[in-house]
Amino acid sequence: MARLTEKVVKECKRKLLETKMELLNRIRNSRDRLSQGNDEVGGDEADQTSRLLQESEFISNQERIRAQLLEIELALSRIENGAYGVCEETEEPIEVERLMAIPWTRLSIEGAELREAMKKKYAR
Repeated sequence: MARLTEKVVKECKRKLLETKMELLNRIRNSRDRLSQGNDEVGGDEADQTSRLLQESEFISNQERIRAQLLEIELALSRIENGAYGVCEETEEPIEVERLMAIPWTRLSIEGAELREAMKKKYAR
């Protein structure tokens, strides 16, 4: 397994910041699109239903983006405090390949499997 080097951490930080900017741009663009669609007042029942569906989709999309932004911020803070790349479940190093693919991950593959098994066990 590859070691977590300073170069890998810098690359992950770059990816985190890039993803953060993309997400913030998506929020801004979807907010602009929603406000353009809400300029029309009234309309028939179908128009009003369509606007409500757009608003509902906007809100659920914003929640997903907000959750991902939170994960990114938490990963950036782990980089700053030196805890980046350590699995929250097993306290073992997270695989470098996994960090490169999902730089905000908090779990190693083993840790994710353990957490999933616990969810299944207690979901019954």
